[in-house]
Order: sequence, then C-alpha cells, then structure tokens
Amino acid sequence: MDNSIVYLDTETTGIDLLVDRLVQVAYKFQGRLVSSYFKPAVPISVKSMSISHITNEMVQNAEEFHSSQMKHDLQELLNQNILVAHNAGFDVDILYKEGVTAKRYIDTLKIIRFLDCNNEIPEYGLQYLRYYLEFNLDAKAHDAEGDVLVLEKLFHYLYKRMENEGYTNILEEMIEISSKPLLLRMFNYGKHKGKIIEEVLTYDRNYLEWMLEQKLNSENYDEDWIFTLKHHLKIN
Repeated sequence: MDNSIVYLDTETTGIDLLVDRLVQVAYKFQGRLVSSYFKPAVPISVKSMSISHITNEMVQNAEEFHSSQMKHDLQELLNQNILVAHNAGFDVDILYKEGVTAKRYIDTLKIIRFLDCNNEIPEYGLQYLRYYLEFNLDAKAHDAEGDVLVLEKLFHYLYKRMENEGYTNILEEMIEISSKPLLLRMFNYGKHKGKIIEEVLTYDRNYLEWMLEQKLNSENYDEDWIFTLKHHLKIN
C-alpha cells in the first residue's frame, strides 16, 4: 500500500489561494522523508508565522520553489503515485499554483468525515485527531515535516477502519470519496451541535443561511459545508 503513497504537507504565507505561496514542503515516500523551506514571492503573514513559526527572516536566503530540485522530484512522484494530504484540496491547489500537478489524491479530512457518520469526533483538525486517536509519535506540530508523520499515522488508521468495515478496493474508494463534496449530516459545533442539519432547517433556516454566508466569506474555503448548506437551502 505505502509503495504508491506520497504523504505531503505544506506551509504557506497564508490561506488565500489567489495571493499566498509556499514556504515549506515536506513529503514522505517509501520511508524517505524530504523537507525544505523556500523563499516565497510574497511575505509571510503574521497569522501564518504565529501558527508555523516560520518567519520571513528564516527563508530570505532559501531557494525559490519554482527552480528547485524538489519541484522536479515531486512532479515525477505525483505522475505515478497517489498524493495523501489532510484538507488535500488546499495542498493540491497551492501546488498547482506553483507548477506541480497531482493527478490522483486522497483527502484524509474527507475520509474521516465520511467514516464519522454519527459525528462522534468533535473536531477534524490534524493535530486534534493526533491526540483524540491517541497516536504515539514524536512530531512537531504545525510544521510540514511533523505534520507528515501525523498524516501517515492517520492514513493507516483510516485504511484499517475501512478494511474492518468491509471495503475492498480501499485506495480507489478513498480517491472517489476525496473527489467530490460530502453531504454532511449533523452539526459538530455551534448552537446546534449534535443536531441533524435537516431537522434544524425546519425551525431555524436563518441559522443555515447565516452559516452559509460565513462559509462563503471565509478565506478558508470549506467545500463540504458549503455543499451541504446549499443542498438543504436548495441553492444552486
């Protein structure tokens, strides 16, 4: 299984795909972990620095990604193998912006949402899942290299869970789930936490409309929630 998987995580100057750029890429393939910093074309935002602890000074003398050996090597790997990332849509889009195309990918965020049909898990952030699922590993949080190690552990957990639930062609199933938005069933946060979305619609439509507006105006595009809210509100 692992022979065809490229575990990957990126750190960026921010989360606006129209503006922001790569500052760190880490990936693991067939047991080999590769990580490098890059000098971005735009400054790193204060918000991003507060999360990743990568500063503009740290990367001012780094090479640029577009001319790096990593860009070439990564494209070669992704031509033949499967990218695995958490919230993969963002990583796929930022890589594409930087000139690297992922032909096939698996989004562990979508897979965990898909499997958690009863909303038993309170949050789906990678580091939250690390501790919720009790992964025992030494990995620095909010660093691309450390996140790749957590990602690998999460992928193995998800693969085993699908195997136990009777799925057979698991990698292809994961790719299919990752390729389209999910129709979520239940609120896992907010004032209607734990309630079925379809039921809330019958008595608090305004909340769903407000939530959709918030999601649409957020820099962090959440495809699954936007799809779900539009579905229930019957908005094309």
